[in-house]
Amino acid sequence: MANDQHSIAEGYDDFLRDLKERIRSAQVRAVLAVNRELVLLYWQIGRDILTRQQQQGWGAKVIERLSADLRSSFPEMKGFSPRNLKYMRAFAEAYEESFVQQVVAQIPWGHNVRILDLIKDPTERSWYAQQTIQYGWSRNVLVHQIESGLYRRQGKATTNFDRTLPKPQSELAQQLLKDPYNFSFLSLGKEVLERDLERSLIDHIRDFLLELGVGFAFVGSQYHLEVGGQDFYIDLLFYHLRLRCYVVVDLKMSDFQPEFSGKMNFYLSAADDLLRHPDDQPSIGIILCKSKNQAIAEYALRDLNKPIGVSAYQLQNALPEQLKSSLPTIEELEDVLGTVSIKTTDAE
Repeated sequence: MANDQHSIAEGYDDFLRDLKERIRSAQVRAVLAVNRELVLLYWQIGRDILTRQQQQGWGAKVIERLSADLRSSFPEMKGFSPRNLKYMRAFAEAYEESFVQQVVAQIPWGHNVRILDLIKDPTERSWYAQQTIQYGWSRNVLVHQIESGLYRRQGKATTNFDRTLPKPQSELAQQLLKDPYNFSFLSLGKEVLERDLERSLIDHIRDFLLELGVGFAFVGSQYHLEVGGQDFYIDLLFYHLRLRCYVVVDLKMSDFQPEFSGKMNFYLSAADDLLRHPDDQPSIGIILCKSKNQAIAEYALRDLNKPIGVSAYQLQNALPEQLKSSLPTIEELEDVLGTVSIKTTDAE
């Protein structure tokens, strides 16, 4: 009898867990559906304002009157301020309806407003919208990525991935690496030792993970490897959840030198032998330097058989105070790593 009760209890726990997941999924789908309809409505309002201003000569003052009338008619609804109506007009001017339906209607209105405010190039706007959908960025994370120039830095590292990794893996790995990396959140001066840089990155691991990008899991610093009876230490070791491989990071406070690649090749060979699981992909190395000469880096990587990327980093150009105050919380970083809870927001 006790065993039956225990079995029933176990079955109930599984049932409850499954039911809660289904309810949460339904809640997210409902929020997304509401957000989609709201964004489409805003685009249609903006299109109608734009059309009448262009075809019938309506002036700018019509926005103020329309705002007052809509607020009077729908007092329970937010979003009809003059400022937000102007955003709707700009929104309709920026995007075709098909793109709104397929892409930007999937992200909250507040995200769309930030993209409109901060980015003028249509291709770049589209890229940030799609990245927001793919990674579930919160609004603060989106602003941070835009302000740090992620679009211009993504996929720009010097690598040998096309020769050392199979095609799908090499393309994904290339896109994950940036050049330069932005470490201005550390507030370090020019005269700093490598160990100081490493310690500061560990102290700011949340910001460092955000700068590295989605999928990096921190394994350890000064990670010990024993090879041939001698001790060696990897500056920073990560595991990438999407690439399914270890990522070895070597920090240098100097310009890139050819010998750095040989040392990294050694670390990757050791990591593959000592750490890599049979189901893991080959380990990848990232050499982060104060600066790099493109030609020297390309020659240094050309004949190596391990996948290595070389990138520079920036310590200066500190972030503006208003951006520092909006850096993501632990909860928002969890959103970035996949536990997304999207809320419909308003620019008012």
